[in-house]
Amino acid sequence: MQKSNKSIAGYHLLMILSAVDNEFSPEEGLKIQEYLAEEFPFKMNLDNELEVIATLQPEAWKDHFEFHARCFHDDSTEKERKDFAKFAKSLIKADDEVSEREHQFYKLLKRIWNLD
Repeated sequence: MQKSNKSIAGYHLLMILSAVDNEFSPEEGLKIQEYLAEEFPFKMNLDNELEVIATLQPEAWKDHFEFHARCFHDDSTEKERKDFAKFAKSLIKADDEVSEREHQFYKLLKRIWNLD
């Protein structure tokens, strides 16, 4: 897998976080749109990224998530990681229900980034 920059890696992380409970709520979609507007104020075509994510089998999500967590880590400051983790938490809470799987992936992110 080719290394991603921080913004692209963040997109992958959020998309997987929103998918791990097998439901993509409108509220989660709005949170992802908020992230995209912040990270990509210019027009950005993410079709290729979305295709990669959409074709992942659920059993590959964890490895893909860990890879992009490391990509994000490599290109970010500790403050950026803390801010992203806070945003990711708001994403998984957006539909007023946090599944065990969402919580596991969120904890995995914090563990990879040493934010525990």
